[in-house]
Amino acid sequence: MDYKPQPRSADAVKAEISGLSSRVFDVMAIKSKVTQPGPNVQPCEAGDGDTGKLLRIRHPWSAYGVGNDVMEKAMANLRQELPQQGWKIEKVADDGSKNKNMQILAIHEKTFSQAEVTWLKGLDGHEPIVSVVLYSRCFRAMSDSDQQ
Repeated sequence: MDYKPQPRSADAVKAEISGLSSRVFDVMAIKSKVTQPGPNVQPCEAGDGDTGKLLRIRHPWSAYGVGNDVMEKAMANLRQELPQQGWKIEKVADDGSKNKNMQILAIHEKTFSQAEVTWLKGLDGHEPIVSVVLYSRCFRAMSDSDQQ
């Protein structure tokens, strides 16, 4: 599928990704602690000489502070409910580690944003967490004056 990055406001894309991220947490339907780094702007790699001119929004966060039984419920809720929230689940598998951490990869069908969700079970002595990273599609940054 060919995609030509569209001119968009970084603030608008941040708001879009932040909203999708909140809905992913809501779908997990667990009471846990959550890290709060917020969305950030990154350069987007392009194979056509546009590298450095294109951006993407990345929003990483983690749910923690609860046991694996709760994390397992969160992952089951995501598998069941994300498709009803406009997400297409592309992959559900272990992440290839010795702990066989579960990973869900999904694409939001309207925005084409991506979600990578990994349940790190903490079998190596660490606290179990669900790590979530949402990525926007690459876009061409437009200034506020371009929007008027």
